[in-house]
Amino acid sequence: MLEINSLTHTYGEGAGAHHAIDGLSLSVAEGELLCIVGPSGCGKSTLLRSIAGLITPTGGEIRVGGELVRQTPDNLAVVFQDYSRSLFPWMSVADNVALPLRRRDMDKKRRREAAQEALESVGLADAGRKYPFQLSGGMQQRVAIARALAYRPALMLMDEPFGSVDAQTREDLEDLVLKVRGHHTMTIVLITHDIDESVYVGDRVVVLSKAPAHVVGDLKVDLPAPRDQISTREHPDFVQLRAEVGRLVRGVAPVS
Repeated sequence: MLEINSLTHTYGEGAGAHHAIDGLSLSVAEGELLCIVGPSGCGKSTLLRSIAGLITPTGGEIRVGGELVRQTPDNLAVVFQDYSRSLFPWMSVADNVALPLRRRDMDKKRRREAAQEALESVGLADAGRKYPFQLSGGMQQRVAIARALAYRPALMLMDEPFGSVDAQTREDLEDLVLKVRGHHTMTIVLITHDIDESVYVGDRVVVLSKAPAHVVGDLKVDLPAPRDQISTREHPDFVQLRAEVGRLVRGVAPVS
C-alpha cells in the first residue's frame, strides 16, 4: 500500500538549514497498522505530511497504492492531533463528518447516511445534531476519526491523534482504533511519541533516529488477540517489546 524510498527533506538553505529526514525507506502492506515512534523533533510529522502530499520532500519518492505522491492522494485521510482546529465550529457534528464526502460521487442523502454510519462506529450515534464545542475533547477526536472513516480511505494517517487528551480517554481511543480497524478494511500509519501505545495498537513498530531521521528499528508485534488495556500490557511479550522499542528510541545498546 505504501512505499517510501530514500526519502530526504531539508528545511531552509545554507548554514541555517535543518535536515529533518535523511535516506528513509520503509514499506507498509495493505491492511497493516504501522506505528512510527522516535525522539521528540526527529521528523515524524514531517514524514507524515510528506506521505499525505502536504509538503514536497527534498529527495526520494513516496508511492501510495503504486502511484507516485505528487499531491494529496484521493484515497487517503488524515487525523491530526489538534481536534479543536480540525473541526469546523460553525458546522454540526454530522456536517463535519460528511464534508469530505463532497469529493465523492454521492448525493446529499447518501452523504448523511455515511456520516451517521461513521458516527455510530465510533460510539456517537446521537451526536450528529450537536456542535463540536458541545462535546468533550475525546468525543471531538472521535468525530475527527469518524470523518476519516466516512471517507473510506485506503490509507489513514494519524499524527499523534491522542496527544491532547487525558490518559483514560487516550486508552479508550486506542481501543477505538483497534475496533474500527477490525470493521473497516484500510491501512493505518499512526505517528506517536508514546512507546506503550505503539506496541499496544500496532502490527509493527518502526523506530526513527534523532534528526535527520532514518529507520533504526523495525519490530513485528505479535500479541494475543483481542488486546485489552490490562492483560495485554501485563503480557511478557508486551513488556519485552516495550523495553526494546524504548532502548531503540533512546539509542541504548541492547542488553546482552
